[in-house]
Amino acid sequence: MRQKRTAPGCLTGAGGEGVAGAGDEPYDPAPMTPLIPQLTSLDRFRLGSLDRYILRQCLSVTLFVTAALSAAVWLAQSLRLVDLIVNRGLAAEVFLYLALLILPRFIDIVLPIGAFIAVLFVFNKLTSESELIVMRASGLSPLALAKPVMILAGIGFVGLMSLSAYFLPASNREFKDLQFEIRNRFVSSLLQEGTFTTISDKLTIYIGSRNERGEISGVLINDERDPQQPVTIFAERGAFADTTEGSRIILVNGNRQRYERGSGKLSVLTFERYTLDLAMLRDAPVVRFREAQERFLGELFFPPGDLDATNYRNFIVEGHQRLAVPLSIFSFVIIPLACLLPGEFNRRGQLKRVLLAVVFALVFQSTDLGIKNLAASHYAAIPLMYVIDLLPLALGFGMLLFGGIRFGFWRPAAAVAEPA
Repeated sequence: MRQKRTAPGCLTGAGGEGVAGAGDEPYDPAPMTPLIPQLTSLDRFRLGSLDRYILRQCLSVTLFVTAALSAAVWLAQSLRLVDLIVNRGLAAEVFLYLALLILPRFIDIVLPIGAFIAVLFVFNKLTSESELIVMRASGLSPLALAKPVMILAGIGFVGLMSLSAYFLPASNREFKDLQFEIRNRFVSSLLQEGTFTTISDKLTIYIGSRNERGEISGVLINDERDPQQPVTIFAERGAFADTTEGSRIILVNGNRQRYERGSGKLSVLTFERYTLDLAMLRDAPVVRFREAQERFLGELFFPPGDLDATNYRNFIVEGHQRLAVPLSIFSFVIIPLACLLPGEFNRRGQLKRVLLAVVFALVFQSTDLGIKNLAASHYAAIPLMYVIDLLPLALGFGMLLFGGIRFGFWRPAAAVAEPA
């Protein structure tokens, strides 16, 4: 009679079927080889459901906080431009365009702060609702919990780099060009009642009042573009007229005085009606020099050879600042993790840890600003910008890996909840 071969430690029952577990040795089948071996190496890069859950919450709060802070700062700064419409007659679409151009510079500042607030809020909320305790009890280490936060920082880094590389210099360049055009073409929009308005370094205009029809009274114009023959114009009334060729001012009942410094001679011309072309008065160069904030990264690191020493240093420092700011978001998001994750969990609240994270963030931001101001005058401080921006990241990872530092209330890393 033929016997069927069975695995060691198995008995053959009726019908020749093997029964596991009845022998001396437990049945331990060999592990199955995966059909696609590459999947096992890719699993570590996949986001689990908990990772997606944390990332979704952090990302949504970051967007909300960044939008709220940007809107608040943007509205405060835009109020300075409202006067161009209300009192100076500038078109509303020009105002909206100017206000839109200043928005990228605020996003560049508030995005790292928004990411910090989001991570601090989300992880404190997870702790207070005992969700983080369950995650730690399931075997997730602090470094594993930091994975979605690092992905959030990576997304923010890409956004900040795009701002630094293109959107910031492009918006600053367009804003300065439009401001330059308004200053030199629409002079009437820049004049305020009762104040001396400097149109250029050597041209000043004063108006006493302006009515709803755009007529002005008490006009004084001082033109010192020719240092040897300065000109001063007085008029009782006047009115501005904008043409395709530029702005003109029609003056009524006044005089024009020209003083020759060499001979000491004063020439006075009295008029009843005098038309002055403001385009002839403006002191605008044909090509405007673009400052460091308007230059792209390639222009900053490889500036023109004819730059003076001051502008050359400003270009180099601005280029390094553009690269250092995106790196700071990694430090901003690691600070709340290093303060909240190590040590025991307290369901009654983590106010001390939250306040500690805020203090660390303030110290980091203050030090970062101080080093950047120092780098503006000393080349040796440029490497310190990168050190300061990356130092909290390195320290934070060390604290997550080794369980934090003992600061009295800070205890060794352990996923144990205090009894309620």
